[in-house]
Amino acid sequence: MRVRCSFSEITLMNENDQDIDSVEAVCSLCQHTTQSFGTSARSRRRCLAMMAEECPNGDNFGDNFYVDEDC
Repeated sequence: MRVRCSFSEITLMNENDQDIDSVEAVCSLCQHTTQSFGTSARSRRRCLAMMAEECPNGDNFGDNFYVDEDC
């Protein structure tokens, strides 16, 4: 099933206490979030890949395919 994820830009702190522009994805089914450093398309894809691994409702809905709701 295709599951839409919304994105927002956030600021994360790295291990050197530097603020890094980043993105956060939110699952439309369960509101689970994933975060990735950077704001590029690659960072968004990383969030979606992590969502497939981490989403607590993934097993309940079968093999979910997470997509960016803006695409």
